[in-house]
This record gives sequence, C-alpha cells and structure tokens, in this order.
Amino acid sequence: MDVSAIHEGFGGHDVVYEPDLVDHPARLESLIGDAHALIVRNRTQVRGALLAAAGKLRVVGRLGVGLDNIDVAACEARGIAVCPATGANDVAVAEYVLTSAMMLLRGAYQATTSMIEGAWPRQDLIGREIADKTFGLVGFGAIARETARRAQIFGVKLIAHDPFIGSDDPIWSASKVAPVALDDLLARAELISLHVPLTDQTRGSFNVATIAKMKRRAILINAARGGIVDAEALAAALLTGHLGGAALDVFASEPLRGDDGYVFRNVPNLILTPHIAGVTDESNIRVSCLTVKNVLAHLAEG
Repeated sequence: MDVSAIHEGFGGHDVVYEPDLVDHPARLESLIGDAHALIVRNRTQVRGALLAAAGKLRVVGRLGVGLDNIDVAACEARGIAVCPATGANDVAVAEYVLTSAMMLLRGAYQATTSMIEGAWPRQDLIGREIADKTFGLVGFGAIARETARRAQIFGVKLIAHDPFIGSDDPIWSASKVAPVALDDLLARAELISLHVPLTDQTRGSFNVATIAKMKRRAILINAARGGIVDAEALAAALLTGHLGGAALDVFASEPLRGDDGYVFRNVPNLILTPHIAGVTDESNIRVSCLTVKNVLAHLAEG
C-alpha cells in the first residue's frame, strides 16, 4: 500500500503503517507513547501494559465492531474514545450467515473430489431447502436485523431472542420478526445464528445443555465471537447426528492450534473459516473509510 496515500488520507497527521505490528508487541509499545490515535483489528490487545504506555492516546479506531480485544472501561477512565466501525460490515456478515445456512442444509457442495474420481453420489447428497424453515437469531442488533431482512427473501419464519429489547419494541413488528424466550427459540429453530458479544454471560453459553435443547438436525452458525460456543460440545453433537451442521467463523483461540483444532477433526457437516465473515473487498473499503473518518473527527476536537 502507498504510505504517502495513507498519510494524505489522515489529513497530514504522521502515520506509522505496519500491518504486522501486532506480532511485534515490544515495538508497538515503544511507538504508542507518542501516538494520539491507534487503529486496530481484532488481534491487537488494547489493554494493560499497552494502555499504560499510551500517555498521549486520545482515540482507538476498531476496524470492525467487536470490542472484546479492547479494555473499553480502561479507555474511558483515561479519556480515550473507542470507535468501532458500526454498520460497515453488516452486509458481509449477513451474506456469510445465509450462505453457510444454505450450504449446510443442501449438503451438495463437497462432492467435487469424489465426482472427479468417477462417483455419482446423488442419493447421498439429497439435502433440505431453506424455504419455510424456522430461523432463530440469538441477539437482534444491527447485523442480526440485516440477516433477517435478507433471510425473508427465502421464505423463512423468523424468531429472535434479545433480553435487551422489550417485546413491545416497534423493531419487532417493523422487522417482521417474533421475539421469543431463548428456550423457545432453541426448541423451534431449524437454523440458529448467533449475534451476541462475548461477555461473562455469553461465554460458553452454547454448551452441552444448551445444544441438547436444540431441535434435532438443527444448524448452528457462529460469526459473532469465539468462546460463545463450547467446541467439544458442538463437535460431539455433530458426530452423534443431533445437529445437522454448523459453521464457525470465530474461535476462543485464533488461529487454531493443537487441541483447539483437533477437536474438529473428522467432524461431519462442519464449515470452519478464519474470522472472515465480515471481510470482503467491499466491506474492507467501508470499514476503513468509516474508521478513518471517526478517528479524524476525534482528533479534530482538539
């Protein structure tokens, strides 16, 4: 990337642009002392020693929406604004969720190798349609609403659980989505997509007990945050056939190493992707432009 173009895009502010800076924490810590702004993705941990060294920091721009890698409370205590790129990757994640749901339902997209070898596994690949399925959204923020809008095109029945939105809130009727209790959603939904942040309440919330309440052959999609789904419980449910499929874009440990990845070996009807649901050519541009705009606005406040 042209560093001079980046410099101009930041209104003449001095810019240090090093895409691999997250892998060199000592250098990052040495630079942060003179920085008025910091822009990060999800791997940079903005907390502890890094914040302690950031004596001049006024704003943190997050290239994305998840804030679990940023100590927001500590930033607030220091007068540091935190600016996620809210809304900029909603479409990308919504498309990922629906694509994953339909691929797992249909089950016909993993036959290329066997067909090249001469097989013709039509009977083994007869899958299901998304039309008329009950689609449950856990959490009903902006991305879930974008997913709901697109899912309606396919004729699904939409239900959602969000304890922070009252059942009389007009968003439900406007979105044509029925608010339900979580246990009701688990029992009814054939497709479940997670749209909640990682908190003390949501960490490990999709565990053995929760997954057991899900409808048999249901499909689970997590493009929200790693750590919400118990990996071992999910793998076991797929191996026994209790669940019909799952797609995970986020993990408690990224990238997967050792036992973190081994638990998923030889597990059927599983899609794993490297935290990329919200990253497309188009969303990268939207996210970057919005983040720069947010950061510059805070710097301009003086």
